[in-house]
Amino acid sequence: MSKRLSSKFKIDRRLGVNLWGKAKSPVNKRNYGPGQHGANRKKPTDYGVQLHAKQKLKGVYGNVSEKQLRKYYAEAIRRKGDTSENLIGILECRLDSVVYRMKFVSSVFAARQFVSHGHVMVNGKKVNIPSYMVKPGDEISVRNKAKEMAFVIEAGAATDREVPDYMEVDAKNFTGKFIRVPKLADVPYATQMEPNLVVEFYSR
Repeated sequence: MSKRLSSKFKIDRRLGVNLWGKAKSPVNKRNYGPGQHGANRKKPTDYGVQLHAKQKLKGVYGNVSEKQLRKYYAEAIRRKGDTSENLIGILECRLDSVVYRMKFVSSVFAARQFVSHGHVMVNGKKVNIPSYMVKPGDEISVRNKAKEMAFVIEAGAATDREVPDYMEVDAKNFTGKFIRVPKLADVPYATQMEPNLVVEFYSR
């Protein structure tokens, strides 16, 4: 098992949820926390519920750092509209999130590495920053050499998930277009996300 896959399963195990809907997730066998007291934990406090929601949100985006998530929260407050919806929209605009949703790679962890190694272009220019903010109308493409990588071909052919309707993808040419910033209901999460609780956590 790769280090990245092992880390992903550790997040699932710690949080007690199958964040990415993977068949091999340990939560499918034991849906409680690790350790000898994992199955007998007391009912969480309001703070605990909010913290868990925040950890799930961080985890599903490849363990976004606390500093980054706080920055996104501050930006979500600044924007007009519902803060929790704004927060989800910002996270979905990250380049690594877009690359993952477009099925160019099989996980958000692989997406981060894929972008960092310079395999992705935005509007024809190489971008190697996973947290780069993609805008509606931006065209995303995989560089020619990367199109021949086995894991890229396998990810595109996988049938366990679909490309969401807020982006268009030409799977044959490994190109895509980010159409619009999604709402919470548009995002194909494998488990329920509760950004409203994350907003409550940071507004304490």
